[in-house]
Amino acid sequence: MAKSSAVEIEVGDRTVRVSNPDRVYFPARGETKLDLVRYYLAVGDGIVRALRERPCMLHRFPSGVSGEKVHQKRVPNGAPEWLQTVRVDFPSGRHAYELCVTHPAEVIWAVQMSTVEFHPWNSRRADTERPDEWRIDLDPMPDCPFSTVRKVAHTVHEILDELGITGWPKTSGGHGLHIYVRIEPRWGFQEVRRAALAFAREVERRMPDEVTTTWWRKDRDPSKLFVDYNQNARDHTIASAYSVRGVPEAVVSTPIRWDEIDDVEPREFTIATVPARFAELGDLHADIDDTAYSLETLLDWAERDGLDAEAE
Repeated sequence: MAKSSAVEIEVGDRTVRVSNPDRVYFPARGETKLDLVRYYLAVGDGIVRALRERPCMLHRFPSGVSGEKVHQKRVPNGAPEWLQTVRVDFPSGRHAYELCVTHPAEVIWAVQMSTVEFHPWNSRRADTERPDEWRIDLDPMPDCPFSTVRKVAHTVHEILDELGITGWPKTSGGHGLHIYVRIEPRWGFQEVRRAALAFAREVERRMPDEVTTTWWRKDRDPSKLFVDYNQNARDHTIASAYSVRGVPEAVVSTPIRWDEIDDVEPREFTIATVPARFAELGDLHADIDDTAYSLETLLDWAERDGLDAEAE
């Protein structure tokens, strides 16, 4: 069957040329690069909100998800002049200009560059050294069932309620769940990570048979769930809300409601199913930026418990 060499996609007031639109990216159902473009257009408001103004690492799959994965920080030469970037500096003394999404065309440009997954920082370009997002990553170990993830998520919700904080859950696109909290951009990465560790320890105290905060993987009980506070460290990233994952089934990291926790089946959220859900429900994280919370109570907990985030 003849393959078209390129198509032009109108994205708002911009045009993006997409080459090799018929290349199969996801072998489970035969979905193509153009199918991936159409998915991201369908959830455009959601993916832009999730990425807006954040330095973003791109996980690229030039020959589809069965092939090589490329982790790309730097925007390459020859990018469109309208593409937004942000400079980030690394401890090595090097720096990079990373994609900084402000418009859906920038997402589609990244897909043209074979991006499947979007991994943003938890800070924005106004001050890349002060996060405005605290990430609670519920990461089950190999022998930990998803039923445990559900139980731990309810405890997380309970503690957040006690703190007067709204958390925004989503599936990870893998085996776990993520909960995001908007925070005041007053603290650096080390303090945000320290607060996240204090919260993780509180979850562990309430569910010692199900939860671990043990740092070294080899020392963790494989039947427990790890609350991965290190996802708040500088330059650590996880797949954003609405990001597709680089697996044959094209699973999507999908926002959910708290009342869906007990029934949700994460593998059912794919590029084939999420657009209809988005059309019906809209972006469940649409109000995430309305309130930013303080970390002072969690930092008090960290002080109380003698937690040193650098030593963990």
